[in-house]
Amino acid sequence: MKRITKGISNFLNTRLGFVILAVLLYTIKTIYAYETKFNLGVKGSIQTFLMIINPIPVMLLLFGISLYMKGRKSYIFLLIVDFLDTVWLFSNILYYREFSDFLTMVLIKGSGAASNNLGKSIMGIMKPTDFLVFADVIILILLLAFHVIKVDIRRLNWKIPVLISSLAVLLFGANLTLAEGDRSQLLTRTFDNNYIVKYLGLNVFNVYDMIKTTKTNAVKSQAKSSDIDSIEKYMKDNYVQPNVEYSGVAKGKNVFVIHLESLQQFMIDYKWQGEEVTPNLNKIYHEDDTLSFDNFFNQVGQGKTADAELMLENSLFGLPEGAAMVTDGTTNTFQAAPAMLDQKGYTTASFHGDVPSFWNRDNAYKSWGYDYFFSSNYYKQKKSYNVGYGMKDKIFLKDSTQYIEQLPQPFYAKLITVTNHYPYTLDKKNQSIEKTDTGDKTVDGYVQTAHYLDQSIGEFMAWLKETGLDKNSMVVLYGDHYGISNNHKKAMAKLTGIKNFNEFNDAQYQRVPFMIHMDGLKGGINHTYGGEIDVLPTLMNLLGMDDKNTIQFGSDLLSSEHPQTVAFRNGNFVTPDVTKVGSNYYNTKTGKVDKKISTAEKAKLSNKVTTELSLSDRVINGDLLRFHKLPGFTAVNRKDFSYKKSTTIKELKKAQKKNGTSLLAQNDDKSMVDLYQTDAPELSSNK
Repeated sequence: MKRITKGISNFLNTRLGFVILAVLLYTIKTIYAYETKFNLGVKGSIQTFLMIINPIPVMLLLFGISLYMKGRKSYIFLLIVDFLDTVWLFSNILYYREFSDFLTMVLIKGSGAASNNLGKSIMGIMKPTDFLVFADVIILILLLAFHVIKVDIRRLNWKIPVLISSLAVLLFGANLTLAEGDRSQLLTRTFDNNYIVKYLGLNVFNVYDMIKTTKTNAVKSQAKSSDIDSIEKYMKDNYVQPNVEYSGVAKGKNVFVIHLESLQQFMIDYKWQGEEVTPNLNKIYHEDDTLSFDNFFNQVGQGKTADAELMLENSLFGLPEGAAMVTDGTTNTFQAAPAMLDQKGYTTASFHGDVPSFWNRDNAYKSWGYDYFFSSNYYKQKKSYNVGYGMKDKIFLKDSTQYIEQLPQPFYAKLITVTNHYPYTLDKKNQSIEKTDTGDKTVDGYVQTAHYLDQSIGEFMAWLKETGLDKNSMVVLYGDHYGISNNHKKAMAKLTGIKNFNEFNDAQYQRVPFMIHMDGLKGGINHTYGGEIDVLPTLMNLLGMDDKNTIQFGSDLLSSEHPQTVAFRNGNFVTPDVTKVGSNYYNTKTGKVDKKISTAEKAKLSNKVTTELSLSDRVINGDLLRFHKLPGFTAVNRKDFSYKKSTTIKELKKAQKKNGTSLLAQNDDKSMVDLYQTDAPELSSNK
């Protein structure tokens, strides 16, 4: 035994032994992260084996580089590589916890457009056990510092590092071969990054992501006009005739699109301690002149809110990595709702109580054709007015009315709320409902911020009624994405009463509210399955606009021909009968794995989803709308728009005199802002 111990000790005191030890420790900590910090969906012995071995090839290759160096440099290089790689792993753990995905180059490149106020969120995400991934680095440093392992300065035969590098390459080849055997076309037809990580490892995913990003950038520069032909043909072959009964019923009406941040459908009619969490939204949801959809799903990817906006106003899917608003919003050609409505005589405006650069809105909105963008620069700012990602909803909506009343009618106005945003914190003076008691800090504040959001909507709707805008406006309310990620299954089980809240339940709980409210509208609760990709064609039909020649991947939710296959960004989907999550196909009605569904049906549904996601990606990555001729539509010139406050104020004043259709002009230039009633404690008039 002593001889074995001594032999191991002697081996570890060599540079090769130190490298092997470093690889072993790194592998152990990576498996720990895979198992406890990520939800990779590992099933079966082959996937388990691949998950265990996949850190080895890359780290053996990277750590093995140190063997080409001399003496102490070898150890220093290895420790630096280990530390940097661990920082990357740690960053992915934090990101994955709330977004259920991994960091990508596109996301990092665009992080400046979405980094405002992230500090509080990161602190809320961190757990003490996250820092255990640094344990191997610390152990190696301590072993060297206390001379348990001595630095080996002897010259190493050149054949050894070459052999190690070759072994690393061979191991990766074997890893890839086994992975392809279990999951064919792993690197060519994947919409879920979890697959690449569980089969090949996080480091390989990083390399794959960089190569894919480089290729995507090349696609745009090489794209040609004929590339749009196959997409136009697909649109023609799959066109859905809109519902004639609803065609043009909202023609000439103002349109309010109210973005309900992170609000999930299960909050509608939800009670906590006997009290409705969203009483105002519940009232709207059940009114006779509201079209409400109870099977409406968010379909966002990494871009979350940015993806939701892209789908709602362009009927294009978000990208598999990053946010198209950031990566392509400044340069791409779009045929978006604001531009189409603007060319039909509408005034178009977006309102958001945060910095204009967030999600690159100040540039993307010009590409989409927004006449006005009222960002935080347009609002009175106080520290108490803000929470997390911008102004508190009650203050934001009230202060937005000073600009709404100046917009020439008809107008299209999008208002983006933010208070119901992770980490769901609200100061005590604004809390009017108790937290839930799941024991999950992320989840328990959710009902408080949702309740606050609901109160702000109630106040805004009351103002519309006071001013008479409710009689000539269509109000669209939608939840942009999930509020509680699938990393909080235990808390969701307690909130929903579902004992074993699993991946099927999580897919079903991607439902978000979608309501269209208008005086005299033939409403009711519609059970059609659909998602955010379908909003634009639905609204266009209501507004009497033809969508037959558009490049839109959604269809009118009110049409009897509407296909009820809801695609998720990772390739999963939901239909009234089948729900696909990963490699499992569930019966949507029973929630049980459906073993009776035929291979042909699986292929038919999966191919529809992957085809549409791929075609949408081609449109964005190739900037193909620059080649598409939409009858009656003039391409947007970004230079026509300026969101500078002084310029906007001047233009609004001119519009009052020239147009005379704004609420302010119709009221003899007397402001109606004072009719707005809010109980926001921060406003002095309410003290």
